[in-house]
Amino acid sequence: MQQFEYKVVPAPERADKVKGAKTPEERFAQTVAEILNSLGKDGWEYQRTDTLPSSERSGLTRRATVYRSLLIFRRVKAADAGEAERKIETRATAGKTPTIRASKAEPEAAPPVPAPSVGVKTGTKADAE
Repeated sequence: MQQFEYKVVPAPERADKVKGAKTPEERFAQTVAEILNSLGKDGWEYQRTDTLPSSERSGLTRRATVYRSLLIFRRVKAADAGEAERKIETRATAGKTPTIRASKAEPEAAPPVPAPSVGVKTGTKADAE
């Protein structure tokens, strides 16, 4: 079974200045694309974006709830990938020839059950006539 490790990155709140992007939407999209591409090069696969509440101090005694957008990435743990390869090598080089047994594809059919016999009753009025 594969195991994953996760990385959570805060989504950008402001767009970076991008050459050639004229609208704020284009600049913001380019900023997010740069984050996705840089983490993708390291093997991280983008999963989703979540918005979660965070309680933060506001002044000396008050607290305010702020909502943060987070980008969630995952990748297969490196130890699991190497371990799977080692298991395959160990099984292949163990020196034993595996025995292969044929399995029954279908269970044997049960013997047929005899049908109930239907007999004609004699001695009825219909038989007498």
